[in-house]
Amino acid sequence: MKKFLFTKILMAGLTLIGFSWSASAQKGIFGKDDMAINVGVGLGTYISDKGFAMTIPPISASFEYGVVNLFDEKGSIGVGGYAGYLLRKSNDGDFNVGDFIIGPRGLFHYQFVDKLDTYAGLLIGYDVVSFSQKDVSLSGSSFYSALFIGARYYFTDKIAVWGELGYGISPLQLGLAYKF
Repeated sequence: MKKFLFTKILMAGLTLIGFSWSASAQKGIFGKDDMAINVGVGLGTYISDKGFAMTIPPISASFEYGVVNLFDEKGSIGVGGYAGYLLRKSNDGDFNVGDFIIGPRGLFHYQFVDKLDTYAGLLIGYDVVSFSQKDVSLSGSSFYSALFIGARYYFTDKIAVWGELGYGISPLQLGLAYKF
């Protein structure tokens, strides 16, 4: 399952790169009316590794729309949405623990270096944690807020690699971004 999921994400990313390749890369500014989609995989989780094996690694997707430019267009504010999921199984196979986070987020961008879109943001959403064991399934949910910082490095006008540090489905998330 892990290899299948990783292969699908990799193939989708390579397809986007193939369709979007251009001779010159954008300067990396995310501004008013720009839109971007991030898809990635997390490294690490907030669920203890002790006694658990990964069934589905932390995966996430987010969308963003640029609302307004600031500071001579080197800065901007964007809004969007985020969804992240992971599933872990106990080492003895008796039970599973899943975590699903979804919600809107706001981002402040400021460009320090060409081709590098740096940002910080706030996610305010909903966290659903589920527990299942043979004949028993339980779930709980709560409101969720998280601060994060991130960056997108543009190879072309539309394709970037990105990373985020902070609270989400994983402490560190890495992946591909597509800007349109």
